[in-house]
Amino acid sequence: MLIQILKKYEKISIQILMLLMAIVLTKSLIDLGWFIIKDIINPPYLSLNVAHVLDVFGMVMLVVIGVELLETMLKTYVSDDKPHHEAVLLVAIIAIARKVIILDIKKLDSMTLVGIALIILALTAGYFFLKRAHNSNSSQKNNINPMG
Repeated sequence: MLIQILKKYEKISIQILMLLMAIVLTKSLIDLGWFIIKDIINPPYLSLNVAHVLDVFGMVMLVVIGVELLETMLKTYVSDDKPHHEAVLLVAIIAIARKVIILDIKKLDSMTLVGIALIILALTAGYFFLKRAHNSNSSQKNNINPMG
C-alpha cells in the first residue's frame, strides 16, 4: 500500500518536473532565437566574434542537453518502469561535450584538462561497457534453446 502511494507520488513528481523542464526549454529556445535575431539586425552586420559564436554554441548545446534530459526522463519514468542507463550516460556525454566546445583552453591549467579528459574517458568507457553488456544479454536471450 505504502509502496504504491510512493510510486504514484514519484510519477506525479516526475510529470511536474517534466512540465517545468519543458517550460525552461521553451524559454531557452526563445532566448536563443532572440539572441541570434539581435545579432543579425544590429550592426556590424555579418561580423563574427569568436566569443559571441562560442556563446551561441553554448546556448545551442544547453538546449540540446535539455531536450536529451527531457527525453531521458520521458523514457525512464513514463514509458517504462525500467531505467535507461544508456540515455543517462549519453546526456552526460553531451553535457561534457558542451563544456569542451565552449572551453577557453588558454585560461585552464593542465590538471583541469586532464580531469575533463578523464571524465570523458570514464563516460565513454561506461557507455561502451553498458552497450556491450546489453548486446551480450540480448544475444544470450535469443540463443536460448528450450529443448536443451
